Amino acid sequence: MLTEPRAGRLAAWGNALLAGLVSPDDAVLAIVGEDAVHRVAGLPGESAPVGLTLALGRLRGLGASGLRVALPAPGHPLGLSGPPEFNARALDAEEAVLCHGAALGLVPEVYEAGPEGDVHVEVVWHCLPVREAPPADVPSLGEAERELAEALREATEVLTRLDVAGSGPVAEAAVAAYRARAEAGREVLAPGYPPRAVRVLELAQRVGMLVALAYENGHGGAVSASEMAARSQALRPVERTARRAQVAAYNSVVEERGR
Repeated sequence: MLTEPRAGRLAAWGNALLAGLVSPDDAVLAIVGEDAVHRVAGLPGESAPVGLTLALGRLRGLGASGLRVALPAPGHPLGLSGPPEFNARALDAEEAVLCHGAALGLVPEVYEAGPEGDVHVEVVWHCLPVREAPPADVPSLGEAERELAEALREATEVLTRLDVAGSGPVAEAAVAAYRARAEAGREVLAPGYPPRAVRVLELAQRVGMLVALAYENGHGGAVSASEMAARSQALRPVERTARRAQVAAYNSVVEERGR
């Protein structure tokens, strides 16, 4: 998990724009990132997909005062509030953005074209009605930070015992790349977020990366079926905790405004 979810970029920089902390051009540039273009389809009052600048302005006009992230997984509707149709689409995409103050949500659909090494990526955000209700299973920043530290300790103990913690040249290269990005001053969150949110998100992304490496590096010393099951059992809760922490970090600005 070396890159942030598109829903995270849209929510973070959309929140900064809604708060008047960045210009529309800067917000859209950060949201699009390395993709070619982002559009929003199904926006009320629009018969065709529109650009992000117009879409964010229209959402503000419809009452949106903030944007929340959802990162659902099978059996875990993290950040969602319904209805079932929206939840199903968000689960397929594994991410979504929900508007605070307007009963609307956005789910990305990604299109890729071109040869390997020169892939052209376009994203269409589908705007759909959502239920105005508290999002599912989103912790506070403080809860997320405590849970993440505890889950990391527990998982590290099990993975070390099974000899499947991220190790070897592939893992070392990935960790080095992560550190280089951090040292280069990568902006983890948009302006307006508290330092604690930045700290929680950085740790959650690093934990997610290490979990992915543990899966990608094969079974390591976990050669028996019971040991492989124990590894998966250790990884599942820490991956779930890392996702919850990411959502708590991205949503912290909206939650703070609500208080």
